Amino acid sequence: MKLHLLKPLAGYYRHLTPWLDHLPLDAVLLLMRVVLGSVFFLSALTKVDAGGISQSTFFLFANEYDLPLIPPVLAAYLATIAEFSLSLALWAGLATRLAATGLLCMTLVIQVFVYPGAWVTHGLWASSLLVLILRGPGIVSLDWLVSAWLSSTRR
Repeated sequence: MKLHLLKPLAGYYRHLTPWLDHLPLDAVLLLMRVVLGSVFFLSALTKVDAGGISQSTFFLFANEYDLPLIPPVLAAYLATIAEFSLSLALWAGLATRLAATGLLCMTLVIQVFVYPGAWVTHGLWASSLLVLILRGPGIVSLDWLVSAWLSSTRR
């Protein structure tokens, strides 16, 4: 490759990369929380009707989802409750690492036992959930407010 074609690339690495490395991740973490929370919340909405958990949900857990060690009715209730509660916690940024861990466990169960062919989708969910577990929810979260409050009461 000719040297004059590499100059813009060298400029990128010299100037843009260090600048990007110093930008805060708070907006990205918020986006991850909103998007992943929406995925699981919308899934929970498909499991309920006006009378509670829908009959189609019980049917799917009994006949399509191949979950070991847990009765289908119990699995339907646990999955629905978890999807609602953990997605709301993720949206609020409250106990984010715990909520993300719960959703990561659900994602792994879905990948292994329910839809093993959807590894790309589940891989994206898992990688984003791992970022939230490792880095936390960011500054736009109730976790951050609780942490700031706890820090101020220690003084």
